Amino acid sequence: MSNVKVLPLLESDGVAACCPPLNERPMSAEEAEVAAKMFKALGDPVRLRLFSAVASHEGGEACVCDISDVGVSQPTVSHHLKKLKEAGLLSSERRGTWVYYRVEPSVLAAMGALLAGPTKAA
Repeated sequence: MSNVKVLPLLESDGVAACCPPLNERPMSAEEAEVAAKMFKALGDPVRLRLFSAVASHEGGEACVCDISDVGVSQPTVSHHLKKLKEAGLLSSERRGTWVYYRVEPSVLAAMGALLAGPTKAA
């Protein structure tokens, strides 16, 4: 007899709606707070490099051991990864002694939609 239960998958439209595109309408104060938190986290060159390393890594996730060569010490890498997680840009999973990070596709889609948005007709 097995104790394994199958859990239903939640339906998702694939995009984490944080904010409207910048050229759609003015942001509310709450939407601006969410967007500013993301941009603030990416405003540091080391964090931006780490985010890019994870996002572009084969398979969509990266072990901290594969992305820590960004010119700072390991404790500093851990600090920056923590800030990216707190901003909702990364998720992580511990596997044995290593931590694997991933950027959810919905995060990239939401950031792209925020910046690109629909173009307005002239």
